[in-house]
Amino acid sequence: MAIIDVYNLNRDKVGSIDLDEKVFNADFKEHLVHDAIRLQLMNRRAGTVAVKNRANVSGSGKKPFKQKGTGQARQGCKRASQYPGGGVAFGPRPKVYNLSMNKKAHKGAIKSALSYLFTNKKITIVDKFNLENISTKQITHILNKFEIKKTLVITSDLDKALVLSARNVKAVKVLEPQGLNVYDIVSFNNIVITEDAVKQIEGALKP
Repeated sequence: MAIIDVYNLNRDKVGSIDLDEKVFNADFKEHLVHDAIRLQLMNRRAGTVAVKNRANVSGSGKKPFKQKGTGQARQGCKRASQYPGGGVAFGPRPKVYNLSMNKKAHKGAIKSALSYLFTNKKITIVDKFNLENISTKQITHILNKFEIKKTLVITSDLDKALVLSARNVKAVKVLEPQGLNVYDIVSFNNIVITEDAVKQIEGALKP
């Protein structure tokens, strides 16, 4: 049974919750996690880098001198790469880096990442995570109580005060359950999840 304690923001235990073993205690599949992270990083690339080749630079296509009789190497036009202002030879061109992954494999990757953190006791469940005021100091104080510095906060109720408070803390990121992704799970290596968010995650990742 994947039973875990539930705390309030003062780190007082207020109950426990039974996590779905198929989501939080599944087999770790490293290849799925690797593929999901690679997909995210590749899809971030714009692929718009480019340089002008000899067809794109301005200038005449006329031969600079006749083909034979000058003693020099034959030349086609002054837009060639060996001339100042000429096009770049074999330079980078626009490229599509997008990758794809089927839904079942993607869900499996998230389950593997969550299960890895659960096994290593890196998941903290809280009853709620709402702040009365915008305060970076307050959210830092709360995380210090849990002895956590670098963490991903998952909450179903995206509280404006929480989001604005956390954005100034370099090692804290706030997401809704539908925004949960493998790269952030692996990068932060600690997760604080509200009870409501747990139910949404389990509902989304069940077969």
